[in-house]
Amino acid sequence: MPSTTPRAGCALCRDAAPLPFDFSYAFQPIVDVHAREVFAHEALVRGPAGESASWVLSRVTADNRYSFDQACREKAIRIAASLDLRSHLSINFLPNAIYRPEVCIRSTLQAAERYGFPVERIIFETVEGEQVSDGKWLADILSEYKRIGFKAAIDDFGAGFAGLNLLADFQPDMVKLDMALIRGIDQSPPRRAIVAGVVSMCEQLSIDVIAEGIETRDEARCLSDLGIRLMQGYWFGRPQFESGAREADTPWPR
Repeated sequence: MPSTTPRAGCALCRDAAPLPFDFSYAFQPIVDVHAREVFAHEALVRGPAGESASWVLSRVTADNRYSFDQACREKAIRIAASLDLRSHLSINFLPNAIYRPEVCIRSTLQAAERYGFPVERIIFETVEGEQVSDGKWLADILSEYKRIGFKAAIDDFGAGFAGLNLLADFQPDMVKLDMALIRGIDQSPPRRAIVAGVVSMCEQLSIDVIAEGIETRDEARCLSDLGIRLMQGYWFGRPQFESGAREADTPWPR
């Protein structure tokens, strides 16, 4: 758990000065290949003119990460509602920016109510690669989010610090396989064996598996054969900046 006290952390969120930079979002579809429909859109942070995520994140500091995390949630929901996205909305969050989940989530609930976006269609993704020294703290955050009605996902599963130990303490609704496992999986027996093992484990834990970073037909077919139905990647659709993202525009490969 971060060493700053909960009260101080919440005060930083509440009393912080406005962010000294602007940002927006691009949206990339996550598709259900069995149902042939869009399951979700992941909100990917971008600069106001479409600059990269790294351009935005380089401006996040220890002094503004709390207010940035809160602003991200509100803006993602607002833009998704304005685009009339009927799928789930997947929002990345910074575990190290959370002090009291039940308090820090209030602005998200208010945004969902304000813009008429159902809470049960919001997925919070935590990036496994962000180092969290206290795995139980992360599990407590995600458990609180699920209790409220949000869905929880572990992003980049297999690439970071929590891994299997996190699943022992908390079972999210979904895990997203790290794209390094996906690349060329149709040509790699070791990758297929590892992914098959993760799929089997997640089935026993009632966790959905999302494969991301799919770029070829053969990768998609191989993953489908392994039992994965939720997929994301350039093969299905690139991130579309702001108003360019519409569910009807999502291409379906032949």
